[in-house]
Amino acid sequence: MTRAVWLVLAGIASVQLGAAVAKDLFDRVDPTALVWLRLVASAVLLLALARPRLRGRSRGDWQVVAGFALTLAVMNWAFYQSFARLPLGVAVTIELIGPLAVALAGSRRVRDLLWVLLAGIGVTALGWERTALDPVGVAYAVLAGTGWACYILLSAQTGRRWPGLDGLSVASAGGALMLAPFALAADLHGLLDPQVLALGALIGLLSSVIPYSFELIALRSLRPSVFGILMSVEPAAAALAALLVLGESLSVLQWTAIGCVVAASAGATLFTQTSHDRDTTVLPAA
Repeated sequence: MTRAVWLVLAGIASVQLGAAVAKDLFDRVDPTALVWLRLVASAVLLLALARPRLRGRSRGDWQVVAGFALTLAVMNWAFYQSFARLPLGVAVTIELIGPLAVALAGSRRVRDLLWVLLAGIGVTALGWERTALDPVGVAYAVLAGTGWACYILLSAQTGRRWPGLDGLSVASAGGALMLAPFALAADLHGLLDPQVLALGALIGLLSSVIPYSFELIALRSLRPSVFGILMSVEPAAAALAALLVLGESLSVLQWTAIGCVVAASAGATLFTQTSHDRDTTVLPAA
């Protein structure tokens, strides 16, 4: 299990490092164009790895993977728009509310309501210093969190219909195609910069291929509840990556707010999945 834990933590570090590198490029290329580069790079690599079988698929298979592709495009686009306007750690913290809502959906236990309350306190604390948060960025982070919740549900359906990485690779390619006209309209000039293209490929490797691969290996021996708790450290990892790469510092109140949301997500994941012994936590795409 120790090896699996380290693989998950390495995947988390890779995702947030990729996000920090992406944010550092926003003065050279539009966020929409950059997130498209990330999707294209990850789609090419995933298609090469998976080599999905497309023939013989039912209409339902294609409907599910199309919905998954749309979710990937919207979720990643909204996430990049959010941390273009907010500190990276804050954006990830708000986004984490989506998976937390999925973990607690349908529960009527008082203990689970306490996790919701703790998360609510954290999010409220983030907005306490109003001058520090762009309301448009917050709205994008909420949209990204909603997309993450949809991703969890659609990923489970895609996994049942498409083996291995087939569904994810096809959905990644579909998401890249959907976002292409918007990316080209947003910043065609930036996309012609060879250095931006190279860094976009690096971001796709860091933010998608490496973490997906590590997490797939880890989940062969890691309990879903443990995996969910490890994923709960995403906001703190994002804040640290932003501090180291971008020099982006947070106030004591913002760190406390992140701690509340992390604790709520970890607690809800542990007790919900331990009680029901089911895997509702999947790989994060943001």
